[in-house]
Amino acid sequence: MDTGSNAKKEILLGEGLNALHRESTEWLNTIAFWKDEAKFFKDLLDRENVNASEYGQMLQYMDKVHQTLFDYLAEDIVAHESLLSRLIEGQKGISDQDYREKHTNLRDQMDLFTKDFIELKKMVFGYAKKL
Repeated sequence: MDTGSNAKKEILLGEGLNALHRESTEWLNTIAFWKDEAKFFKDLLDRENVNASEYGQMLQYMDKVHQTLFDYLAEDIVAHESLLSRLIEGQKGISDQDYREKHTNLRDQMDLFTKDFIELKKMVFGYAKKL
């Protein structure tokens, strides 16, 4: 059984638009949660002794990058939801396949970003334990 990207694409093609909409909504909720976590990291990393270390400064920079990425990813998902709305309304020039391809790309981005954010969290918590 192929569990790679081809299998994901086949599953995606069989999913109803309601399920894809639900997944997009979950992504937006996940990003909102990540933003809250990132605020916590910022508070944690804003301590004086953290600012003095090169590693602490690097973590703060990474946290700022993630905040920016959160915003871009959320904007992409909101635009994707707008595309779904136009697709459902039957607007010309928008195909179901285009929507599904964009959804697959967003799903891949969310998967990658989730792994990346988990690594950042491990680094921040590991660093905080040493303080």
